Amino acid sequence: MLKKLLLTYLFLNSLASFSQEIVSSTTVDLKKNRDVFQTINDDKKEVTLFVSDKVKVKAIRLNEKMQIIDSISTERPNTKMYSNMIGNNISNDNTRLFWASNDYEDIFTQLYDFNSRKIITQQYTLLFKNEKILQKFSGNENFYILSVIKKSNNFKLHIFDKEGNHKEQIINLDGFRFFRYGYTRTDLYGVFEENLLPFEIPFTLQNINVKNPTSLTDAAKKRKCYFDNKQIVITLDSNIDYTQVIRIDLERFIATERMVKKHSIGASERYYLNSNSFFFNNKLYQVKTSSELFYFTIKDLDDNIIKEYFANAANPIDFKNSEIYQEGGAFGGKRTLDNSSQFIRKINNLNTAISCYHMGESTLITFGGVSAGQQSGGQAAMNQFGLIGAIAGAVFFSPTMESFNSYSNKKVVKVEGLFDNEGNHIKGDLQPLAFDKIRTFFDDNNDVSSQTLFKTDSYYLGYYDNKTKEYIIRKFVD
Repeated sequence: MLKKLLLTYLFLNSLASFSQEIVSSTTVDLKKNRDVFQTINDDKKEVTLFVSDKVKVKAIRLNEKMQIIDSISTERPNTKMYSNMIGNNISNDNTRLFWASNDYEDIFTQLYDFNSRKIITQQYTLLFKNEKILQKFSGNENFYILSVIKKSNNFKLHIFDKEGNHKEQIINLDGFRFFRYGYTRTDLYGVFEENLLPFEIPFTLQNINVKNPTSLTDAAKKRKCYFDNKQIVITLDSNIDYTQVIRIDLERFIATERMVKKHSIGASERYYLNSNSFFFNNKLYQVKTSSELFYFTIKDLDDNIIKEYFANAANPIDFKNSEIYQEGGAFGGKRTLDNSSQFIRKINNLNTAISCYHMGESTLITFGGVSAGQQSGGQAAMNQFGLIGAIAGAVFFSPTMESFNSYSNKKVVKVEGLFDNEGNHIKGDLQPLAFDKIRTFFDDNNDVSSQTLFKTDSYYLGYYDNKTKEYIIRKFVD
């Protein structure tokens, strides 16, 4: 018996070590006021790690095993003019960084050419007089800036290709139906102009990367977008009766519209309802709640129901694989809620959300609600990792940072369930995610700095060990 316990202990210990193994480390003396972020070449599974201070930027190229294969340095652009690092694209396997002024009208790029050992720079002047910038994307060897044109039904895409050429493309949405909250007719600009405070300010569009676990803080936004190289999908959920889905084709630059209805709940409770959605695997996952009712519906974009679940006091949530948890709030810490009625009532009084994440062949779905905190998810993440004062926009290159610790200063109520591709619930215990293992690592290792977190085949955490003066990359797996 003792031998069996010992073997079990050794097996679990080796499993834990493997789940967070060191894959790379290098001795380096990093100065103060440094920032670390990365770009990923998905085709070659290579990562370029950028270490920047107020004077220089050093690009370190890592192979798919996260081993250093090359590096190159250059001066950082003028900090007084180019205050933000806003994005990147790939050109012949080299990375081009995009720096911008606060208003984005002045753009400066640096192409790190490892073959010629040169840094090739370009400057652009953009005019956003009649536009509001909504979001930025990197893919297809391009860098995109998406904006909405004032008092119109038009998006505009600013596109920078791999050669550094810039062009503009208008996406016309005339004929689409747009409403503010309460069915007040408006245009596309009016949809983004709408004030959804305290949780969502005007002219914001939350970018969702479904390859990473999405926090409820991000998923609770009513205006979300999903980028997959071929298209940009925008979902609008400010109306409790439907999700408006807009798809922008990035080859033909045309937009299509779908109106996907949400489950109907009695009109007498209309002003006490809450709802939201999540776009995943070309399906729409919707939740709708009152203080006593909970509906979870999976639909295709033609408004056909694939699967639907219902819960109330008499029909508790039987499609869950975890306890119902509450974090933060007046009680602080983390506690378990007793029943489904508590869960339904609480999330209906918060910002209701649903998020989906691949776990092998299954889908992990998180249901819940989150309060409006005093910090954005990005601010909370930067604060967690000691990055306040870092390059504005650095979180763009590590979206996992934002999801990792976005619940700071917020009340969160959530429960998780596991489902197959047809939306059927799968019973069983949930295995810990990489994020859970990373949190445990930080509980035990707090004398670190200059962290970055990204995903290729697995999750990789880069950090500077202040004691050993090493920059270390660890691998974590779900």
